[in-house]
Amino acid sequence: MSQARGGGDTGTAPVTSIRVGIVDDHRLVLDGVSAHLRFRHPDLQVVATETTWVGLLQHPDFPVDVAVLDLGLGDDIPVETKIRTLATAGTRTVVMSRHADAISVQSALQAGAYGFVPKADDATELVQAIRAAAAGVPYRANSMASLDVDSLNRTTPGLGRQELRALMLFATGRPVREVAEVMETTEETVKSYLKRARRKYRAVGVDLGTKVLLRRHAVREGWIGPE
Repeated sequence: MSQARGGGDTGTAPVTSIRVGIVDDHRLVLDGVSAHLRFRHPDLQVVATETTWVGLLQHPDFPVDVAVLDLGLGDDIPVETKIRTLATAGTRTVVMSRHADAISVQSALQAGAYGFVPKADDATELVQAIRAAAAGVPYRANSMASLDVDSLNRTTPGLGRQELRALMLFATGRPVREVAEVMETTEETVKSYLKRARRKYRAVGVDLGTKVLLRRHAVREGWIGPE
């Protein structure tokens, strides 16, 4: 973070400036968020607005202090990969999304995002999340207070953490290859997780043997949002 200093002895403390990059493939959203931050919050210095994640990486002012990243960019790059790449460059991430289902939140936070803000929330939530991320403090929007992501590991029939994560990622429609990439393991290991998870559900009378059945279950459990 940089510090903006006024000329002469004004008797005021220096203002800490947080360099922000915003990525959203909807230009109206991108322009609206950047304008709000620029004109209402002088401590938030928007230095990059891009419609693609790659565009942010290639921006001359990258790396930034905090990246505000739209979850649904539709570029087939796992959000976990994006967050970890940004972290390697020294950039902390706040994810914003149209959906705030459990699997989206869990995936983003486990990958290292400092905050998750639904797009339906007030802009104040995003501002607070950016400032918290810049300070290295995790932030969860007030609208998500009732979403107990940790409870996902307690409401399943004896699934291990990796079995549950593989099942939830697969339920989003990702291929096994992509699930393996996100989990940083092999495709064979992911297949083993899925097989064991389905067997444990079957033992308690829940059939998740097809993608259709798995998706229906995922929607009922709040892992993913309905279409």
